[in-house]
Amino acid sequence: MLAISYDMIEESVKVFMDDFFVFRNSFDNCLKNLDKMLQHCKDVYLVLNWEKCHFMVQEGIVLRHKVSRVGLEVDKEKIDVILKLPPPINVKGIRSFLVHAGFYRQLIKDFSKISHPLTKLLEKDTPFEFNDECHKAFEAIKEKLTCTPVIMSPNWNLPFELICDASDFAVGAVLGQKDGKHFHPIYFASKTLNAAQQNYTVTEKEVMVVVFAFDKF
Repeated sequence: MLAISYDMIEESVKVFMDDFFVFRNSFDNCLKNLDKMLQHCKDVYLVLNWEKCHFMVQEGIVLRHKVSRVGLEVDKEKIDVILKLPPPINVKGIRSFLVHAGFYRQLIKDFSKISHPLTKLLEKDTPFEFNDECHKAFEAIKEKLTCTPVIMSPNWNLPFELICDASDFAVGAVLGQKDGKHFHPIYFASKTLNAAQQNYTVTEKEVMVVVFAFDKF
């Protein structure tokens, strides 16, 4: 797919594996780019699945996310499935839940901190005991998924702001921008500390989260 649209990549076409998206800043320009892309497909005898083709849409689902001019949001249908999940009864269930919920971790502030009681159950030689703390973490993640903020696309004409925080067992950071008095989040990042990192001093943890944030963003 990249070879087919090499002359349009980034400027008017985005490619992810075998999917592509044609875009532009006006209806007419979008039509021109679409015509050009379809001609590329025709030249190499590439057949498209008509049922999966959507034309001239102002919003759509991309990689389980709803994308529109407003910003990036969760896919409500996928979230409804996660919300209906019962509490896990084994390690496999914990891992499955964290994988599905973790797909939206960039939309959830302090995801690693909230999910810590659950991730502890994945550690080697740890007995499976889904206690009250684990249940609270499980329900908290599901609640966070229902009220995640709309993630804005970065405005390259505005300065970026980085907010960092460190706790005893996790670090987190928020990348965002201010438009007037309002702070708009662009991305949330977090990670759980390993045993050695948990023994760091407060100052060392604060420095570590800054390094983590710059490396992540």
